[in-house]
Amino acid sequence: MALFVGSVFLFASLLFLSRDILAISGDCDPIYKICVEQCQKSGCIQNKCFNNCGVSPDNKPAKGPWYLQEPLYLRWKEWDCRSDCRYHCMLSREEERAKLGDKPIKYHNKWPFHRVFGIQEPVSVALSLLNLGLIFHGWVSFFILLYYKLPLKPNGKCYYEYTGLWLVYAILSMNSWFWSAVFHGRYVELTENLYYSSRVALLGFSLIISIIRSLDVTVEAARVMVAAPLIAFVTTHILFINLVELDYAPALMVVMVVIATAQLLFWAICAIRSHQPSRWKLLVVVVGGGVSLLLEIIDFSPYKGFIDAHAFWKAISVPLTYILWSFVCDDAEFTTSTLIKKAK
Repeated sequence: MALFVGSVFLFASLLFLSRDILAISGDCDPIYKICVEQCQKSGCIQNKCFNNCGVSPDNKPAKGPWYLQEPLYLRWKEWDCRSDCRYHCMLSREEERAKLGDKPIKYHNKWPFHRVFGIQEPVSVALSLLNLGLIFHGWVSFFILLYYKLPLKPNGKCYYEYTGLWLVYAILSMNSWFWSAVFHGRYVELTENLYYSSRVALLGFSLIISIIRSLDVTVEAARVMVAAPLIAFVTTHILFINLVELDYAPALMVVMVVIATAQLLFWAICAIRSHQPSRWKLLVVVVGGGVSLLLEIIDFSPYKGFIDAHAFWKAISVPLTYILWSFVCDDAEFTTSTLIKKAK
């Protein structure tokens, strides 16, 4: 299992580095750049004009008095002038490239997706919300199991020693999937920073909990020694993303790949060392996580402008999320019964 995870990491790293080196950026295309510049000046692309650019085809103000504008509940799906110009110039350029037999390329580090009701990636948004819902369901089931179905200590606390860790994990997971839905619905700098920050925070804590659980670290001082350097590293990475620069250079993305691979390795160790009957669920999560990591790295262009590698990764995460929380509940039940038997 460790060999499998290591192979996944090596292959993924090489694939990512080669992809980044060979990548072609559509926003450097002179035809695309000219299209965007002209659109921002005129407010139109061919026969299509945008109210947010402030001009109409006859060069008059497009918005008019406030009482003639659409109400806010109808304007939520509108973008600003630059975003609309970039989007439609991208689609126009991709149509020209498709006629020449060229493959789709990224524009401003994003694949050319087709919007639906103003939502940039509707499939990814739906899958992100589905994952969020499953995590909430798993956490509620875990809470009910611990405090209403399993026996408690005389002081009212549960026997399972990893309860607090899984609570924090659930909060960070739901936060990450929430911002995933927001970001894939609307590309702006704020949503992008929040998405990647929450994702790095989740990956960092996932590594912490995988180390503590796989090595059965129950002493608080030892847990602090494990968590402190990782929290410091993740915090520094998040600060760099928000205060210095958020780009897609190999050095930044490889950090995320390394953390994800490390936690898969520790979960594999946990599955191998564990004696509980449901450890196979954790092995499924490890293998599925390795496959989803490869999809995240491969990053192929969206099929029909809607489903790309990230959408497939989110789709795989749906059953993996359910299986993981099923394992957590089984782990809590098995550990509680074991501790009670030892106490007797």
